[in-house]
Order: sequence, then structure tokens, then C-alpha cells
Amino acid sequence: MAEPWRHVEEVMGTVFSFDIRGGRPSGVRQALDAAVAELHRVDEVFSTCREGSQVSRLARGELTTADCDPEVCAVLALCGEAERLSGGWFSATYAGSVDPTGLVKGWATERAARRIAGAGVDGVSVNGGGDAQLYGAPGPDRPWRIGVADPLRPGALAAIVSGAGEVAVASSGTAERGRHIVDPHTGLAAEADLAAVTVVAPSLTWADAWATAAFAMGSERALPWLESLDGTEALLILEDGAVRCTKGLGVYLR
Repeated sequence: MAEPWRHVEEVMGTVFSFDIRGGRPSGVRQALDAAVAELHRVDEVFSTCREGSQVSRLARGELTTADCDPEVCAVLALCGEAERLSGGWFSATYAGSVDPTGLVKGWATERAARRIAGAGVDGVSVNGGGDAQLYGAPGPDRPWRIGVADPLRPGALAAIVSGAGEVAVASSGTAERGRHIVDPHTGLAAEADLAAVTVVAPSLTWADAWATAAFAMGSERALPWLESLDGTEALLILEDGAVRCTKGLGVYLR
């Protein structure tokens, strides 16, 4: 079996890791280079930390959506759909300004993984800051395995998600950045009873958004809402250490 392709890239304020199995070396190299270049371009367009990014200029009123790249309108449309489906618990605004941060990293990671999968590889895992999009498998009869950090025990794992095919894993919580998730209804840090939410779904675009929205909701609202989403499973860890999960999550925890 050929050695896997592995690559690490710092972009979008975090670390992206690529694990690619199979495929023709020339095609894999070309697809990987294109995926990395696209991530850097997404950062230039969407970063809220860059004063000259299109999203920053849009927030200041210097641009309209018609002036922006088509991807900006596409991402904002996805954000609007996430807001609708979450009952307003997901939002692409912060302090009255446009801010699609809660969705764009998952969207960009998924696009990077899809580009590489299209190069004819057997499997690819792209992990962007702890959230992963998986396609295919790392080997015959072998699933991908993604560790879920335990927010209450630094360095420990709360679970290991296993899957093959088209699987995404995204988490939101307090372990690394404290209470950084905002309640869109108050504009303040979400006062939820949760320490972390991990969502498993086919698409990282949605898994990322759903993890953010579910954390803001709190466990009592989040669990039935997550159960209602097709193809979506979740693990909720409460601040008191209690664990709740959707009924079908066990499929991924074998």
C-alpha cells in the first residue's frame, strides 16, 4: 500500500491538516496545492481580522454584496438558511455587522476535501482547527477515526467517532476559547448549560453551523432540535459532566 500523503498548513487563524490515501501522485499533488491555495484565498475574502477583506469592507458599508465575489453571496445565503432552520440560534451578524465566521471555516474545509476527493483518491481527511470533513476511507475495511476532546478533562478524549464515505465532525465548546459563542437573541455570551457539542453529519458546512447553534440553545432545546435534523447525530457534554446524545450516534461510536 502506498504511503499516505500528509500536509499541514496554517491558514484562517488555525491549523489545517490533510491526510490523503491513494490516487496518482501527480493528481494528488495538483489537487492538494489547489485546495491549499483556495483556503488562503477564502481567508483573504472572508477574514474579519483583515481590514481589507471583502467581508470587513462589506461590514463597514464600503461594498455591497453585488461588489463581492460570488462566494460571499453563496456563504451569506447558506448562513441565512442556517438561521432559518435553527430558529434564529445561528446568526451571521455580530454587534450589528456581517460576520459569517460560524459557517465559513466548515464550508471552506468541506470544499478543500471535496476538491481532493475529486482527484480520484481512495480517501481524504481534512481537519480545520479540530473540525473534519472525511471522504472515502483510509484503507480496505478501515474507517476514519476522529477523537473528540473532553472539555472537562484537558488532554483526554470524550469519544472517538468512526466513519467512512462522506462524514463530517464539528465541535463547539468552552475548552479552548472559553464562552466565545454568542446568543444571537441577546448579543451576549451564550449562558448555556453545555461544555461542548459535537455534531456528526455528511457535510461540514452544516455540522459546523449546527454545533454553534446547538451550543447557544442549551441542552434542553438542542437535543430535540438535533434529533429533528435528517442525517445528523450529536454528542452533548454538560458542564456538570452529564452526557446526552441523539439516538443514532452509536453508529459512529463503534
